[in-house]
Formats: sequence, structure tokens, C-alpha cells
Amino acid sequence: MDLSRLKPAPHSIRTKTRKGRGQGSGKGGTSTRGNKGAQSRSGYVKQLGFEGGQMPLHRRVPKVGFTNINRKDYKIVNLDTLERLAKQQGLEKVDLDTIYKHGLAKKGSLVKILGKGELNTKLEVQAHAFSQSAQKAIESVQGTAVKL
Repeated sequence: MDLSRLKPAPHSIRTKTRKGRGQGSGKGGTSTRGNKGAQSRSGYVKQLGFEGGQMPLHRRVPKVGFTNINRKDYKIVNLDTLERLAKQQGLEKVDLDTIYKHGLAKKGSLVKILGKGELNTKLEVQAHAFSQSAQKAIESVQGTAVKL
């Protein structure tokens, strides 16, 4: 028998300190919670953003501006994108399903066609809105712009 290899029996030593189990445990009395105040009481849950009674940051910072709840948020597609798509896929008609399928907008989003770039292909384009320059460019190559 070697005294340097002695170990306690399995599960005979507690690894977790049990608080509030008497003064002899070393963690009795206030159970490491301090003396008085909200944090010493049972059931205390700190509020989100609580700063010890100081005015919280979200109330100190001034609120500026206005958010219109009726705003329509359009996903923008330019004419050069439509031109490239029509040449690659050999399309004559670009509707919302085509735009959604090729990842130009998420399904269900509103689509607006803008006039950036050139359009040389005759296309029938369906969208929720068109800029004036885009509509003129589509109609100048004998295409049609259908507003939904």
C-alpha cells in the first residue's frame, strides 16, 4: 500500500457548494447575497437595461425622427439587370415569378423597375411600379410595362 495513492471513495466528496445550509458550511447566513436590497431577496430578476436606479440609456437618449407605418418598401431592379437576365435565359416576358425565381427579389416583396442601364431587348415587364425613365426605355424598344 502506497500512501501517496490514497483517494477518497467515489461520490464521497461534494463538488458543488451548497449555499444557505448553515454557518458550518462557510456559505450560510446571507448565502453570498450580501445583507439587504432587492438582490438579496428571493424571486429577484434584474430588469433589462436596469442601471441601479440611474436613468437607463434607452430613456436618456433623445428620440428623433418619424417612422411612417404606411411606407411601401420596394425592391429595386434596374434595366441592365433585366437586359442581362433576358439574354441569359432567352426571355420575352419578365413577370414577378421570373424575378422571384432568379433571386432578384424575395417572394411577396414589392418590385420597382428603375432606369439604370440600357435596354435593347423587346420585353413585356410586369412590376408593381416603374420609374418614368424605365417606362420610356421599355416603350422605346416596343416593349410593354405592365403595372400591377
